[in-house]
Amino acid sequence: MSDVSRPSPSDTGSGARSARTAAVIPAAGRGVRLGPGAPKALRALNGTPMLVHAVRAMAASRAVSLVVVVAPPDGAAEVKSMLDVHALPERTDFLVVPGGESRQESVRLGLDALPPGYDIVLVHDAARPLVPVDTVDAVIEAVRDGAPAVVPALPLADTVKEVEPAAEPGTPEPVVATPERARLRAVQTPQGFDRATLVRAHETVTDNVTDDASMIEQLGVPVVTVPGHEEAFKVTRPLDLVLAEAVLARRRLNDGF
Repeated sequence: MSDVSRPSPSDTGSGARSARTAAVIPAAGRGVRLGPGAPKALRALNGTPMLVHAVRAMAASRAVSLVVVVAPPDGAAEVKSMLDVHALPERTDFLVVPGGESRQESVRLGLDALPPGYDIVLVHDAARPLVPVDTVDAVIEAVRDGAPAVVPALPLADTVKEVEPAAEPGTPEPVVATPERARLRAVQTPQGFDRATLVRAHETVTDNVTDDASMIEQLGVPVVTVPGHEEAFKVTRPLDLVLAEAVLARRRLNDGF
């Protein structure tokens, strides 16, 4: 485990409630769809690495007192130095640990690094740097109210088709079905969990899954959604970077962000 960069905040008085929530940000992926260069999480957005924006987004919630960043296996020291030089809220501590070969393994390593005393865990994509604090708080509040697993989600604007995948990329794919759009949601992060439930999922589920909520579903534990936000989109392609820059420009104009 890497050293914590600041003393942990006191768990007394009004801070005791906020100290129960920690966020894990897996940031060990390469992000090949953004093209060659630095790992996706370290790409600059408005002159600041995306990962720093993501850490700040979690730290913006007064309920989050610890952020665990899971770095590329050979880049933990670089990531820790980068976070040290960027302004983060003093009330929020951060920890950097090396990640694994898969997202699932990296989240597990982040969970292993969590100190005792954090009963709620958020898992957030480093590639969603602009999630608003209201969304973060809504996820935390739903877990506090008793939900073991919570995901922010948005209704779909497009009709979705289920297809038979083509044998060769770019060739026509037969449509199998058209799911009822009203029952579908596009899921975002941070996803929030009761810590014990999430740990049990990572100890039990061995299938390679795309998000942690899917692991909870495999345990037979209920997962609920709260409203997501259009600005919590995932930056995976060059066009997404352009959109993210536009969102930041609008925030600066409207809010002095």
